[in-house]
Amino acid sequence: MVKEDKATWKSNYFVKTVQYLDEFPKCFIVGADNVGSKQMQQIRAALRGKAVVLMGKNTMMRKAIRGHLDKIPALERLLPYIVGNVGLVFTKEDLGNIRDILSENKVKAPARAGVIAPCSVTVPKQTTTLGPEKTSFFQALQITTKITKGCIEILNDVNLINEGDKVGASEATLLNMLNISPFSYGLLIQQVYDSGSIFKPEILDIKDEDIHQRFMEGVRNIAAVCLAIGYPTVCSVPHSIVNGFKKLLAVAVMTDIDFEEANMTKEYLKDPSKFASAAPQASSKAPDAKEAKKEEVKEESEESDDDMGFGLFD
Repeated sequence: MVKEDKATWKSNYFVKTVQYLDEFPKCFIVGADNVGSKQMQQIRAALRGKAVVLMGKNTMMRKAIRGHLDKIPALERLLPYIVGNVGLVFTKEDLGNIRDILSENKVKAPARAGVIAPCSVTVPKQTTTLGPEKTSFFQALQITTKITKGCIEILNDVNLINEGDKVGASEATLLNMLNISPFSYGLLIQQVYDSGSIFKPEILDIKDEDIHQRFMEGVRNIAAVCLAIGYPTVCSVPHSIVNGFKKLLAVAVMTDIDFEEANMTKEYLKDPSKFASAAPQASSKAPDAKEAKKEEVKEESEESDDDMGFGLFD
């Protein structure tokens, strides 16, 4: 296969990028630090048929996006985030499902000196297989240890590295000696683009129920304020109508004024027995049952007392 020249390769890259921008309305801006070629192949295989991964030089990606702004002006919002070792993952599928696939395709990696820790690392208390000659590593990191059966024992859990800190040579050496691979690397989602809007990936965790709950809280707050100041709105009018009806009902009960909605209330006040339900009847029977039970218990106690007296006098 003849390798294409650089100019042809660039031209094909721009054509492919523009095609993706036209075809896919959604994409992730992902960081690709510490992702190897084999892992990238696995990610592409997992996304096959659902999403496509576009990697390349930032200058070429920005140039392709700028050249397409006349057709899709909203793409300009992507430009500030094309910085560092990043790529684009285009899709038409649900963004949450694609994010889950990217999260599943992460590979554990040992700590290396000089890298920025993506997460905090805690070394649990344990009895290691290291001999006393390795004590200097623990002393340099101020880790309390003792010698147990010829091996070093870590007495307490130790927060060795905090998220965002640069891993030192001593920390990396210690973790490697303990066979701890604390980090996992993959395509890390930095921003989400969806039909002209760009937002943080945490927004994908919001469910429809959460949106509905927050919306109803806002409606209730607006209704409360409007009722307090006497300003009618769509939110407060139903409450105002109900409150007005309650006042009319109270006036009708206290006077001779009649209207259809107040008739049932007046009838109930005149003769509540007409509206007696089955539940009160059942409750009225309950005391009788309790009294009968008490009488049975009383009779049993009296019989037992008689028996006891008879036995004593015999």
